[in-house]
Amino acid sequence: MKNNKVIIVGDSAFAEIAYEYFLHDTDFEVVAFSVENKYLERGSLFGVPIVPFETLERSYDPGQHKVFVAITYIKLNRVRTKLCNEARKKGFELATYVSSKAFVWDNVQIGENCFIFENNVIQPFVKIGNNVIVWSGNHIGHHSIIKDNCFISSHAVISGFVEMGENCFIGVNSTISNNIKIARNCVIGAGALILKDTGADEVYKGLKASAAESSSLELFNVMEDGIVLGEKRPDI
Repeated sequence: MKNNKVIIVGDSAFAEIAYEYFLHDTDFEVVAFSVENKYLERGSLFGVPIVPFETLERSYDPGQHKVFVAITYIKLNRVRTKLCNEARKKGFELATYVSSKAFVWDNVQIGENCFIFENNVIQPFVKIGNNVIVWSGNHIGHHSIIKDNCFISSHAVISGFVEMGENCFIGVNSTISNNIKIARNCVIGAGALILKDTGADEVYKGLKASAAESSSLELFNVMEDGIVLGEKRPDI
């Protein structure tokens, strides 16, 4: 029997994923989902009730239940942050999940309403603030600081002594070099390489791939009737 009870705020894809992880990899029992009234379109998910967020504290005792806000990076993390703040005002403590398959050094500090997926490597002396989502397979180097309300996608490399400001979004396969300061509200796009400090509210784009002149059939020498498929044929 599970000892702790949690309510997941949200009913979208991230909420479904959070449910699976809490169910199979924690001692939390998910007793309800909760959404704002204007988004309440169904009564249950996975057989678990969906209840209005506005009156959540009337349905579930804040002293007996924790809340996890399962919202992604909508409005640069502002929606998730707003709901976290409102849940606190209702008296709820916010739950944090750290995958049993993540490598997290024992002196790492992690705040509330964080979700650390599998295959993350988080090295010694890292500090992660409140309301930070770290999707699968990232590297967060030693002595780095991730401040509140950030969203880190998959397979990013955050090197040692990096300081990341509030409300940042880090795209897949991006790289941040040692001793870099990422200012608040930055978007680091997929595949971007950051080698110097950023300013606040900046967007960095990775290199966009372009199609080569030769076709894939030419590249792999795919033949049919003695002719390379995709190769321009001479006029007859």
